[in-house]
Amino acid sequence: MRLHSTLIAAALAAAAGVAGAMVATGLPGPAFPDFGNAAAVKAACDRGLARATAGVRRLERLPPERDWVAAMDDLNALIEDVSGPIFVLTSVHPDKAIRGATEACELRWQDFSSTLGQNEKLYRAARQVRAQDPIDREFLKTTIESFEDAGVSLPLAERRRATALNDRITALAQRFEKNVRDANVQIALTPAELQGVPPSLWASAKRDAGGRVRLPVDDATYLPVMQNAVDAAVRERFWRVDNQKGGRVNLKLLHELAQLRLAYARLFGARSFADFSLRRRMAQDAATAGRFLDEIGRAVGERERAEVQVLHDAKAQALGRPPATVKLERWDVAFYTEQVRRAKFAIDQEAFRPHLPVQESLAAAMRMAETMFGIRYTRVEKPRLWHPEVQAYAVSDAASGRPLASLLVDLYPRAGKGSGAFVWSYRNSSTRQQRLPQALLVTNLDRRGLTLEDFGETLLHEFGHAVHNNLSATRHASQGGTNVLRDFVEAPSQMLEDWVYDPQVLALVQQVCPACPPLPEAMVREARAAKRFGSGIRYARQALYAGFDLGLHGADAAEPMALWSRMEGATPVGHVEGTIFPAGFGHVAGGYAAGYYGYLWSEVVAADLRTAFGSMRLDPVVGRRYRDTVLREGGQRPPQTLVREFLGRDTDARAFYEELNR
Repeated sequence: MRLHSTLIAAALAAAAGVAGAMVATGLPGPAFPDFGNAAAVKAACDRGLARATAGVRRLERLPPERDWVAAMDDLNALIEDVSGPIFVLTSVHPDKAIRGATEACELRWQDFSSTLGQNEKLYRAARQVRAQDPIDREFLKTTIESFEDAGVSLPLAERRRATALNDRITALAQRFEKNVRDANVQIALTPAELQGVPPSLWASAKRDAGGRVRLPVDDATYLPVMQNAVDAAVRERFWRVDNQKGGRVNLKLLHELAQLRLAYARLFGARSFADFSLRRRMAQDAATAGRFLDEIGRAVGERERAEVQVLHDAKAQALGRPPATVKLERWDVAFYTEQVRRAKFAIDQEAFRPHLPVQESLAAAMRMAETMFGIRYTRVEKPRLWHPEVQAYAVSDAASGRPLASLLVDLYPRAGKGSGAFVWSYRNSSTRQQRLPQALLVTNLDRRGLTLEDFGETLLHEFGHAVHNNLSATRHASQGGTNVLRDFVEAPSQMLEDWVYDPQVLALVQQVCPACPPLPEAMVREARAAKRFGSGIRYARQALYAGFDLGLHGADAAEPMALWSRMEGATPVGHVEGTIFPAGFGHVAGGYAAGYYGYLWSEVVAADLRTAFGSMRLDPVVGRRYRDTVLREGGQRPPQTLVREFLGRDTDARAFYEELNR
């Protein structure tokens, strides 16, 4: 069920304040709980569920005419407070026993969520409430839709079926992610096999009994190996292992998830889960999302084919063989893309690492937000959190000194930590409750420093989500921060990705780190030019992922590998038999089911948002207007309205296609 994106079945987003051993942190708002062991997690889970259940009973007794909207939002905020940190720790805590306890608690919260979603008393009350203004009207609209999407209006037998399906979907999605997260795969390679891979990546790595270097197949290691390893066999090993993440058991889980979601959608008379889900989003239905992806595909198809041909020819030349005798393999794409960029644009992403140390890059991102939005970040030393490397920051308004939010940051990979990069908006703002937001920014960055692509596409992207949470000031917590339509939620973060190519933004690194070697302007110019090469392949790949997601959640809930091999097989590089990419595609197993198209949809909106800043990316006047009209509003108004107010017009795709065709 989704009650303003705060209840558990949607994105498991919630907030701090769990009854547990609380730690004085100096941060605005309640401290993050310190769970010493699995038993402490269970005890907090018990108390939290008891408090939430009591909150539901109180709300059931409240007449609809007596501040019902505020009381409903108070319940959602309570659910955030007592569940949020538990969900956070499933993805980041180093102790496997504690992660096991948080996973068990998640399932109990899913049962609570299913029951709440079918609460007829609250549903009838919501339908009787008369909204006082557009904000409350939007709240009630989303609340009523959430109850209905949970099955409250279905006949009793079908309601029970909906509950069982929801609970099963949550359990399978959790197991899918656990299979990926807990694999901790390593590959042993000799120094000779690592030719081309920067020694700084592997020189200090652990060795096995035979002296071979043991490298983890994680986010910080994978791309540097794939872009730099001269030995194609090494690249193939890394690529194949990465494309086996989750194992074949996850293919079965993913197929069952698709079938269960289809069965759920059919309870409501929907043709497919994609149609059921998208009817509440900007796209409205699967057909519209499909047409959008087709349009992107047509726009980038010719470029993708031309780029693949360039890579094919580069491989033939490197091998000294006739092109007709050479096949470009999947594990060649990243390597030869980098080789072509180095040759054509004299740029090497590895060369950026000395200029962009991780901690200083984070400080530069914060200085950027301070300049644009009129805020301040203050490091808090040092709350006791789940790992010694986790950092904490207080966020305040620069002009008044007023506390605004707090931000936790977990930067580096480790065993048992979730892969990729993400932000948990685990506590959302409410001006009515004087409730300050909190978020956790998680990455798996390379300790050696960042490439320019890492800085923009990972750090600034996720930082954009954190800013969206931190600068929200909505009346109701249920509408705060990233509680917006799924096909808009990426736009504020994608907007900032392009900022890394702006000299004024990059100069901030020098401000926060005078000892860092300055970034040569020519190097950045070449990097921007180089980024354009490969954009056809990149956007086509994103459209492929999104099309697979829509197909998986279509009217027949297709078997994942049959669908994937057919779709990937139709691309210029083709499909490699025996590989099982969908088994590690966590987005479609979890909260982005039938919603992965939203990345491209949001990117079109993000390109349009950037036009308001023109050549002045750090313009504080435009930045303040963006803060007040988009970030501050969260989900209390439709995204189309927010964008129209910020741009002074309806959004369109012109800026995206202009950027694409430069």
